[in-house]
Amino acid sequence: MSDSIQRAVDVLKAGGLVGMPTETVYGLAADANNVSAINKIFSSKGRPSGHPLIVHIAQAEVSVANDRQASAIAWREILSQWSRDVSPEALILAHAFWPGPLTMILPKAKHVLSEVTGGQETVGIRCPQHPIAQQLLKAFGGGLAAPSANRFGRISPTTAEHVREEFPGDEVLVLDGGPCDVGIESTIVDLTRLDSHGAVVLRPGAITQAMIEQALGRSDVTDGASVNIGSAPRVSGSLSAHYAPKTKLVLYDAKDAESLFSKVNNSDNKKVAWVHFPKDLADKNFGLKNVAKEVLLPLESKALARELYAMLRQLDALNMDCIFFEQLPDGVEWDAIRDRLGRASVGSGV
Repeated sequence: MSDSIQRAVDVLKAGGLVGMPTETVYGLAADANNVSAINKIFSSKGRPSGHPLIVHIAQAEVSVANDRQASAIAWREILSQWSRDVSPEALILAHAFWPGPLTMILPKAKHVLSEVTGGQETVGIRCPQHPIAQQLLKAFGGGLAAPSANRFGRISPTTAEHVREEFPGDEVLVLDGGPCDVGIESTIVDLTRLDSHGAVVLRPGAITQAMIEQALGRSDVTDGASVNIGSAPRVSGSLSAHYAPKTKLVLYDAKDAESLFSKVNNSDNKKVAWVHFPKDLADKNFGLKNVAKEVLLPLESKALARELYAMLRQLDALNMDCIFFEQLPDGVEWDAIRDRLGRASVGSGV
């Protein structure tokens, strides 16, 4: 075990907080069975106490790779520590996507702290893929509750430096795992109402609805944003305003750019950022004045996901009057990023 991992374990066992790298974003980790430590997460982030946390767990040890039966046995044993009802569907998804960017909502076990679940009878569980996260989880020997390591509602961190910027004192020990490979938060799928609603995606991410359907071999996986699913569990990232820069963020359609920017030129915006996809007329700014920063977006969705939060942080630090961000193309591969940008826009400029 490395010295940094040992130190992080010591901090966690003492009820402290650790900035933990994952493949999605950096998490603010604490012992999921320590009420005092969990409360530190809420106070440090300024997070409402009724907003549930996700429990991160170590990878199951399976002696034979791709052995579904052995995998099911191993994952059932682990998940039963946190859930009172581990469905076959949960085991299938664990085998297919863990470790990885998928959070499953399951009925909570009796001992799971209400502070972790936001007072609900459900718990979110994820097995992260990042090697440092796995080293930490295995060395700690228990579950870690870990929301994103940033002030509540603001831009998620994807580097260790982002975490240090959010928590500049010594209240958080930060493990540096480099930039996050995925770059946006995990997909959240609700498995607590399979009989009535099927599996319901409550937050889009790198694991798509189609991927979940294929793994489960069933076509009743639904999008929680597009269907009436009743009283779905509250989950992280579900508020309309989230992931937000302090600078006003405006999403625009390219076909409306010229008329929009004409109005902007007659407003009080003295310094703006223009973020758009490269085009044949990329050097034409549709008459937009006062462009202090221009950013060309990558054409591939995974590349943008990796860069999104770092990009927004960099632009926010420039103290612009406004960030104009071109809307994303159609296609399910853009859905998760579209979700984050929409929420960021609602919460921006505050």
